[in-house]
Amino acid sequence: MSKSIVGVDIGSRSLRAVEVADVDKARPTLLRFYEVPLAEGAASRGEVLEPQTVASSLRQLWSSGGFKSKRVVLGMGNQRVLARDLTVQKASKERIRELLPFQVQEMLPVPVGDALLDFYPYSESEGENGPVVNGLLIAAVKDAVLGNVRASKLAGLSTMGVDLIPFANTRLLVNRPQLQGTVALIEIGHSTSSVIIVTNGAPQFVRIIPSGGDDITQAVMAKVGVGVDEAVSIKRQRGLSTVITSPAEQNASAAIFESVNDLLGSFRNTVQYFVNTRPTETVSQIILTGGGASLIGLPDALAEVTRLPVVVADPFSTVALAKSIDEAALRSRATDVTTALGLALGSAA
Repeated sequence: MSKSIVGVDIGSRSLRAVEVADVDKARPTLLRFYEVPLAEGAASRGEVLEPQTVASSLRQLWSSGGFKSKRVVLGMGNQRVLARDLTVQKASKERIRELLPFQVQEMLPVPVGDALLDFYPYSESEGENGPVVNGLLIAAVKDAVLGNVRASKLAGLSTMGVDLIPFANTRLLVNRPQLQGTVALIEIGHSTSSVIIVTNGAPQFVRIIPSGGDDITQAVMAKVGVGVDEAVSIKRQRGLSTVITSPAEQNASAAIFESVNDLLGSFRNTVQYFVNTRPTETVSQIILTGGGASLIGLPDALAEVTRLPVVVADPFSTVALAKSIDEAALRSRATDVTTALGLALGSAA
């Protein structure tokens, strides 16, 4: 068995990790998963703010979760990461990446020296001055990435890579099942969400939206006047139910519906923008993932506003489970585990 690797999903309120063996095989094996809470303010939207605090939680995660490998892949997927269309003259991948700093400064919100740059090609065409490559520019604020890596190092872990979370999810939920045609993969996270459009396995378009499931929780807290734990419980129990038996339920539902409608509107507009700018492309379905995907009634509501079929992703369809895994417990946490699993499997890419 090859060395295992651990995908680590750094959230605003928790750390989640999944250890996988044989990541380069057709059917890798999920060995273990675990989650620990994270102190408030230690991280925000996936970005480590207090490396020492996060390192301490990582050590607890390893100890309590029984992880064997110290080789990790971290994820980034917040507003400190930019994804934009970019067309460049055809050249080798190495040469394109070398030239990026001289071509993209006007596209960046920070000086080019403060950003980490990468380019993901998806097609070739003929330009005015010869063959060109069309793709996605990915730019991350360097300090945000290095802060996460520093926390990992302080915990005694070895960071093998930092991956864009939408890409990690794409490899797991679109590429591995070999979905064909053009699909929209939507992840509803704690405080950020993402929409990535993929055609025959190649990412064409990425948008990161600065809102997620916690916005719904905050709306319930404000409307009903309860603490965060009770607001989360109300949100999970009620979802988008229209059955009202008390004024408290009416207030909670009003808050949930208003917040969810804002989020669904962002998803609809993002998918529509892609369709409007790519008139030859037809989005066939939406693959839904992330913790917010489990909100009662949300998949149906998303299908209604986008007029597209919506399927809740199964992250375990292409992996084997170790005998020690409690499959029922794992599947009950499927939307929570997805990102960490995608990060681990992305290490083979």
